[in-house]
Amino acid sequence: MQCTLTVKMLFPPFYPLYAVNVIFTPTTGAGNSGLTAIIHTFARRVQTKIKDLLQQMEEGLRTADPHDCSAYTGWTGIALLYLQLYRVTCDQTHLLRSLDYVKRTLRNLNGRRVTFLCGDAGPLAVGAVVYHKLRSDGESQECIAKLLQLQRSIVCQDSDLPDELLYGRAGYLYALLYLNTEIGPGTLCESAVREVVTAIIESGKALSREERKAERCPLLYQWHRKQYVGAAHGMAGIYYMLMQPAAKVDQETLAEMVKPSIDYVRHKRFRSGNYPSSLSNETDRLVHWCHGASGVIHMLMQAYKVFREEKYLKDAMECSDVIWQRGLLRKGYGLCHGTAGNGYAFLSLYHLTQDRKYLYRACKFAEWCLDYGAHGCRIPDRPYSLFEGMAGAIHFLSDVLAPETSRFPAFELSSSQMDKKM
Repeated sequence: MQCTLTVKMLFPPFYPLYAVNVIFTPTTGAGNSGLTAIIHTFARRVQTKIKDLLQQMEEGLRTADPHDCSAYTGWTGIALLYLQLYRVTCDQTHLLRSLDYVKRTLRNLNGRRVTFLCGDAGPLAVGAVVYHKLRSDGESQECIAKLLQLQRSIVCQDSDLPDELLYGRAGYLYALLYLNTEIGPGTLCESAVREVVTAIIESGKALSREERKAERCPLLYQWHRKQYVGAAHGMAGIYYMLMQPAAKVDQETLAEMVKPSIDYVRHKRFRSGNYPSSLSNETDRLVHWCHGASGVIHMLMQAYKVFREEKYLKDAMECSDVIWQRGLLRKGYGLCHGTAGNGYAFLSLYHLTQDRKYLYRACKFAEWCLDYGAHGCRIPDRPYSLFEGMAGAIHFLSDVLAPETSRFPAFELSSSQMDKKM
């Protein structure tokens, strides 16, 4: 259920929308001291809230499911949070805390699922990165070797494995790309990545032929017999991964397969600027990372980076307006279907455009998260987890403090300055 309040109702008198081009610029002189004080006050509020929420989270995790090792709702997500806090603060205690959770997950791998968010690939990839940062190369390589052992089931076209991010091939692909960006290029051989990319592309081509959509949408995907659109279960998340530079998809495939498929999805947009949860759904309701504009926007931004066509940037900006108008959610503060996940859309668009309007919008969504628990939001099933609960909000708040290097966890990869619009 979406919140009926609008963001404008939350604007304090000293934070007018017209000031977005100056309030984030360090200033000197008596005339600008008030704005500088606002910036510092906001940063202190965020830092204080992070400490408060971390304490609440740790206390709450005492009763969490001891067997949930996933990044989505389990211990790997908490390890990712502490890895993020180490990244933005360089405080070694956060890295060691991440290691504590990594060790817990590696003792409890179950082998039933293979993706980064919901399977064994997540604990193994995060473990490899944490051990690498601690210079424990033997343990890091052991994690990588176990991750690669999962690949056989991923590339088998006869399996019933889907292609989407949470439970499918794109989720395993992310784990490989994550290692090559966090540890370094060449951590995994190119053939490992290429095999997974090929499997995803062949699967999409097969369904497109089956549905007789090869000309309109060369790469078509479904999950549980429904052709989802969004980032979590749908085509936006899959296309987004295929467009990552680290995936090394050849230009011909990008131009002839991925690009027309993206355009097919674009044409399913509602008049409001939002997107349906699936191709068959005509209800304009959800504005989440998992379903709706908040996830599709990442596909559009990546398409703009790859193809350099203004239509993708224009559509992304229109998505951001939808999120701004409808993105404060009573469903919660988390990443998958909450305010923090929606806020990341603004941070990513700020990276791309360097337009401070989007940084301002991210900060306003962060301000909503500073009143965590005060809005009557639904309490999620895993209230302290990364993708459903408190850990995701903490992750977002920490990135608001360091917006130039922010990235949506378990989805966006480290980006270079070249990704920004020149």
